[in-house]
Amino acid sequence: MKKLIVFDLDGTLTESKASLDDEMASLLQGLISLVKVCIISGGDWPQFEKQVLARLPQGTRLSNLALMPNCGTKFYIYKNGWKKIYSEDLTLQEKAKILRSLDKAIADVDLKKQKLWGVQIEDRGSQITFSALGQEAPLKEKKKWDDDMSKRRKIKSLLEKSIPEFSVRIGGSTSIDITKPGIDKAYGIHKLHENLGITLRQMVFIGNAIFPGGNDYPVQQVGVLSISVEGPSKTKQVVSAIIDFFSGTKQTNAPVDSNN
Repeated sequence: MKKLIVFDLDGTLTESKASLDDEMASLLQGLISLVKVCIISGGDWPQFEKQVLARLPQGTRLSNLALMPNCGTKFYIYKNGWKKIYSEDLTLQEKAKILRSLDKAIADVDLKKQKLWGVQIEDRGSQITFSALGQEAPLKEKKKWDDDMSKRRKIKSLLEKSIPEFSVRIGGSTSIDITKPGIDKAYGIHKLHENLGITLRQMVFIGNAIFPGGNDYPVQQVGVLSISVEGPSKTKQVVSAIIDFFSGTKQTNAPVDSNN
């Protein structure tokens, strides 16, 4: 039986940087009452507070919920309040080198001047994130800026040459995330196993970027049963089916298997 359902956040549970809607919040509450749940995202802790925690209904079984900001470089569980179990922070020297390389890569790609909504380069402690249009850019603008990922792939390629000792990943619709080496969502999955004692075969992962080059793809590559969704509306259908499965009301054609 599966014991842990792991979700991506932006593009899976919510639209980019948006909060859970009422239906998704209610579905998550129902799922968390039945099985352990984890959310892993490139976003930092304040985004989890705003997008997820502030929207969950009162009485949600938070002890069954784990949160992994910055692609698993931070890990929080609930024990009489939210407790940070670890944070794989970058050193000041590492941050300085990343920022220099990022500035040069952006200049070399020669992105046209554009309006920014908020901070473009953010220090998240364990991760440096470049958001081309700024952290608060409207979803409509973000979706049309780099829909084929060609701009970010160019920046990523330059960074991989200039700072090969770090992990560089294409994140949301306009972002690039840089962390210590070897860190991606598969790293987060292994940390879940280490901290919760749940095997990879007992996990299910749900995300919108489970394809080569997508930031959810490493999870599938390590052998976790992965369900690809095209957005929150599809995720709602999957969550409803999982709730039915665990509730014992609909045990056929469920999106989780019964292997240990």
